[in-house]
Amino acid sequence: MSRLHGTKDFWLGALRTEGPTFRAAITEAPMDAPVPSCPDWTVLDLVHHLGALYSWVHEIVARGVTDPPSGRSDMTGRPGGDEAVVWWQQEFDTLVTLLDGLDPEMPAWNWAPQAKKVGFWPRRMAHETAVHRWDAQMAIAGVEPIETKLAADGISEVLDSWLPAGRGRGPKPAYGVVHLVATDAEHEWYVRLRGEGMALLDTDTILDSDDHHTRTVASGTASDLLLGLWGRIRLDVLDISGDVALLNSLRVG
Repeated sequence: MSRLHGTKDFWLGALRTEGPTFRAAITEAPMDAPVPSCPDWTVLDLVHHLGALYSWVHEIVARGVTDPPSGRSDMTGRPGGDEAVVWWQQEFDTLVTLLDGLDPEMPAWNWAPQAKKVGFWPRRMAHETAVHRWDAQMAIAGVEPIETKLAADGISEVLDSWLPAGRGRGPKPAYGVVHLVATDAEHEWYVRLRGEGMALLDTDTILDSDDHHTRTVASGTASDLLLGLWGRIRLDVLDISGDVALLNSLRVG
């Protein structure tokens, strides 16, 4: 199948797992330590980014409307050192408590071509936290893969939210079909690239006789596929056949 359908409980469960693991990494690392997977960022930059994002999402969700926000607060005045970890924890706890108490069907703005509902944000925050947890662990040379089911849903999020919203960072235009296979999750995705646009094909409706015009097949663990799309690991970690340039067109980081 091509699309996963998580639940509020699944995404909040992932947040409650990834958040403490992120904190453990940033507590171990010096705040001025570089983050190899985020060029020019230190651990403190990573903490500030994620904490400020939690605060911004809290403001968006608490508004209860689908109108876009006026802007985002700047990063000045954020605490450093041990105080930064305490501040991050407060922002994390506040957001998780809010999301846990809200009906995912309630109105809330988001930037993607998705329903403007609260349910968008537990998913987005789960994946944002998981990827940055991996970044933080890079700073202490102790990375762990992203959990398989969460990573598979993260691949779907790249394909159903980031790329359709025009947030890709890969080369454009591109034409052809990319077939992604998560070897440990029993999930696959077909993506048709059409110049500046793309379409995620529902593999539940694809017949064996259909001509996919597949030009690139990339397979690997769900975690490696997701981290490759986010630019955290080299794509040659994957088992790739066909035009690698097409796969590059799916990158969002």
